Amino acid sequence: MPGRLVLSEIHSDANRAAFEAAPFDSNGVLCLDASNVIRFSLACVGRLMGNLGISTGSRVVQLHNPANCNDHREALIRLSLHVPALVAAWLLTHDKRYAQHAALHLRAWFLDPATRMNRSLDYAQAIFGIALVRSAGVIDTLHLVELNRAARHLEKAGVLATAEFGGLRDWFAQYLSWICESKNGKEEEIAKNNHGACWVAQAAAFAALIGNSGVTALCRDRVRNNLLPDQLAPDGSFPLELARTKPDSYSLFDLDALAITFQVVFTSGNSLDNLRKYSLSDGRRYKRAVDFMFPFIQDKGKWPFAHDVEYFDDLPNRQPGLLFAGLACREPKYIALWRTLRPDPKTAEIIRNFPVRQPLLWVTPD
Repeated sequence: MPGRLVLSEIHSDANRAAFEAAPFDSNGVLCLDASNVIRFSLACVGRLMGNLGISTGSRVVQLHNPANCNDHREALIRLSLHVPALVAAWLLTHDKRYAQHAALHLRAWFLDPATRMNRSLDYAQAIFGIALVRSAGVIDTLHLVELNRAARHLEKAGVLATAEFGGLRDWFAQYLSWICESKNGKEEEIAKNNHGACWVAQAAAFAALIGNSGVTALCRDRVRNNLLPDQLAPDGSFPLELARTKPDSYSLFDLDALAITFQVVFTSGNSLDNLRKYSLSDGRRYKRAVDFMFPFIQDKGKWPFAHDVEYFDDLPNRQPGLLFAGLACREPKYIALWRTLRPDPKTAEIIRNFPVRQPLLWVTPD
């Protein structure tokens, strides 16, 4: 049982400070298994930045939750690493063994009634004792976006029967209905920060796999009427992300989520469907966001904002926003910089926010 709580400042700058609370018992031993809840409040001039999605930015935090389960999310991330890598290997080598092994994963996760994943995320990112149902958990299936891209390539390999591919599309059709119609999904769709962008990226990818033109059109409208107007400042920054505890990480994440959407719903020509060239009436466009982040990706030391409270030095990596914008806008400097960056992050939290890892799947026509 904790006897005292030690509050330590772990980061500060001119505008904000982040704190960590550690519980100790009467003998000075850290209580890692304490079940107490800490409630943060502010008793001075300023503003408490709470409920930002991580423990270092939440107002109510349980010291330890033995019932908390990350195993399913970690398994989903492993799936998102393995299947795209196997399909990319098949595209490169034409060795069907890679495609066959990818098909085994797809059968287990989406087709076999004994093992397949539920077509909903009712309890993803639940906080036991505080919030069992949270719309924020919908973001976890962002890791199925590149898997969808891989599946579209895999259809040509002949390793899944026609009926099996139909079953795979049916699974994603039902899951797409859930993220469009459930309370969790609807709340996530209208989120104004990167959560809203990730919802659109997912919906666009799943709609592309099953051929749902209505949802594809909805995603285009969300970009035109919500994501760009609500998130992108005239200078190309993402103010909602810059105000959070990991401004660099979340800005890159939002940049990539938007890039995924543009890549999926892109239509050739000069119509409004060409979202990577589409701009608002005041000139705001996706390329301006890439231009804003470019110097900080190139030289992290130029970052003028608060440093992330964690993993600041683990970024950048090969951000897909650079690659996709470089190809679409014919900007060689974007691609040249992308080539110099780390291709495979090793930190689990960075991998979680890095959903495009096999660029071959995206630049090869399916």
